[in-house]
Amino acid sequence: MADCQSLPCIWSYAYTPIYQVEVDQSGKIEDTRVATVVAFSNGIHRAVLIPAQVKRECITALRASGKATPTVIAHIFAAALYLLLKDHIQDIALAVIDVEYVGHGQEIKQHLLNLLRRGGHPVTADQISLQHIGKKSPAHLLAIDTLRGRRLPDWRVTLEELLTEV
Repeated sequence: MADCQSLPCIWSYAYTPIYQVEVDQSGKIEDTRVATVVAFSNGIHRAVLIPAQVKRECITALRASGKATPTVIAHIFAAALYLLLKDHIQDIALAVIDVEYVGHGQEIKQHLLNLLRRGGHPVTADQISLQHIGKKSPAHLLAIDTLRGRRLPDWRVTLEELLTEV
């Protein structure tokens, strides 16, 4: 029987995502007077800011296309989550997203999964969960600190980026 010292060995390890992160939002999508921040935290962290003007213009464009307001808000939220998670989803075993829009959770999750898959990110439905996470969550603190200007966002979303993903 050959061993690795006498023959070339090829080691193959399947990469296993390790982080279980919480995701929260500060500044509602539908409040177009203030920016919105979506953030995740727990071992790794990231915060993405959508300026108020970008939200206003996106909502106006989507309403003009005939979409209903609740659908518009749910899709913008899902697109914001996509822009937040897309570069890290391979490292995330579970993303627990705070319930922001009661009654639209399944629509948001499905749209987010579709965006991730369309973007070439292999993801399962089990990696995304919507649950209440509370005000003491590190993700909540990161989101609110970013919204209040105590921390710079990792990314500022443009209107073009948001419209591309909605």
